Amino acid sequence: MLTDIEIAQQVKLKPIKEIAEKLNIHEDDIEYYGKYKAKLSDSINQKLANRKSGKLILVTAINPTPAGEGKTTVTTGLGQAMAKINKNAVLALREPSLGPIFGIKGGAAGGGYSQVLPMEDINLHFTGDMHAITSANNLLCAVLDNHIHQGNSLCIDQRRILVKRCMDMNDRALRNIIIGLGGKVNGIPREDKFTITVASEVMAILCLSENINDLKNKLGNILVAYKFDGSPVYAKDLKVHGAMSALLKDAIKPNLVQTIEGTPVIMHGGPFANIAHGCNSIRATKLALKLGDYCITEAGFGSDLGAEKFFDIKCRTAGLTPSAVVLVATVRALKYNGGVPKNELTIPNLDALEKGVVNLGKHIENLNKFGLPIVVAINKFYTDSIEEINYIKDYCNLKGIEASITEVFEKGGNGGIELAQKVCDICNKPSNFKLLYDNNLNLIEKIKILATEIYGAKEVVYTPEAKKALDEILKLGANNLPICVAKTQYSLSDNPSLLGAPKDFAITVKNITLSNGAGFVVVFTGDIMTMPGLPKLPASENIDINSNGKIIGLF
Repeated sequence: MLTDIEIAQQVKLKPIKEIAEKLNIHEDDIEYYGKYKAKLSDSINQKLANRKSGKLILVTAINPTPAGEGKTTVTTGLGQAMAKINKNAVLALREPSLGPIFGIKGGAAGGGYSQVLPMEDINLHFTGDMHAITSANNLLCAVLDNHIHQGNSLCIDQRRILVKRCMDMNDRALRNIIIGLGGKVNGIPREDKFTITVASEVMAILCLSENINDLKNKLGNILVAYKFDGSPVYAKDLKVHGAMSALLKDAIKPNLVQTIEGTPVIMHGGPFANIAHGCNSIRATKLALKLGDYCITEAGFGSDLGAEKFFDIKCRTAGLTPSAVVLVATVRALKYNGGVPKNELTIPNLDALEKGVVNLGKHIENLNKFGLPIVVAINKFYTDSIEEINYIKDYCNLKGIEASITEVFEKGGNGGIELAQKVCDICNKPSNFKLLYDNNLNLIEKIKILATEIYGAKEVVYTPEAKKALDEILKLGANNLPICVAKTQYSLSDNPSLLGAPKDFAITVKNITLSNGAGFVVVFTGDIMTMPGLPKLPASENIDINSNGKIIGLF
């Protein structure tokens, strides 16, 4: 079979003007980035303000294998399938990070015959949003260190600096560094760290901002450090949030692209779900809701991460009410949760599937807590046996949940028609959407609810460092913010080796930080790295460009 990039390069793309016309977007409301990409201008928001919003559909998943389970592929295929049954659907997706593209997981533009195009551009530089976010974040860091070097009139304690530099690449050598070496002219020496751009608070803020003024206000509220007397220092104290906003003036505008079959896609923002909130921007989602009868969006990794954060952070912040949830499951992921090693997942194994299917059951149980109708999308791989597929379908039927086999990777929209019809049907059912917890609860209560009800833990254990950090956050009056848990994506617990639906385990909170600008508290569990590393054989070894300027080896 052809590779993803070979399939993509055979497609004759429609000019982006035609995609905009499908949505009745006037040419004056788009800003061209070449023939096949465009930014949606701020002017369109005013024009659509009084238009009725469509139905919001979230695509999430069970806990994946390390290779991923095709959630973006299913999301894209579902959008294409909606067009096959004459439904006006618009996709709202995240932008890929360069880190995984050159690492192990790959991009975030779908796969096979359900891709978002131009996939080479999207998976590499796209419209420069990631670079703008990186620049804005690092401007803040540079201004802070310069302030200390130039006399430190704010009395910043360089031992208590919270903001970290970032770059959109997996580079473990930058996790812990020392800066300011080489003499007095080079600044004040101190320890520092890098995070990957998609884990930065600037990324979260961009995705949770309604407009440029909201963005500037949120950037100004970033907690950057503490003074020697223990009082907080914010970005606005350094008078840098205006310049940061100037760097992000284009990045805050959503991007318009298309699927292989010409379905409109608004692609914007890209926080990871295991170390950030894992959803595309509020602006992109709200635009898609105005432009289509159905907005299909996704949240990163399993429902214990992306979906929960989509509901409790994004929907809470933006006032969104979803209509339905699609839960992606695969035979191989359930066998992985049943104890099968990654290199044996293509071998039929009904016994392992029976052990691992409890993971699907737990995700169904979790999603039911939010009061939304669910359909399970069984993303079929060619190695799946009929017996394994039928077992999952029967399991879903026993749970009273609709299930549909999807073959959108091989067949594009035609492989998801049944799923699209079932999604439209469940969207007509009542949505009793509710959040998991009330913001007025204290942070410890909110963490406990999430750990026990979603992860299945029996208790939450706090390290001394976490307890100290919690006390400092409470002093700043952040008790009524939602929580964003940094946790492994491979398990419902904080231990990637505890597969299936583990019970009677403890969640260990190692640290807690305040993303004051973004408006949530980050709770670190397990061994989560905010700067990933490359594998022994990184994907970059296979990526090249020929003498004609054609990129090869990109998936």
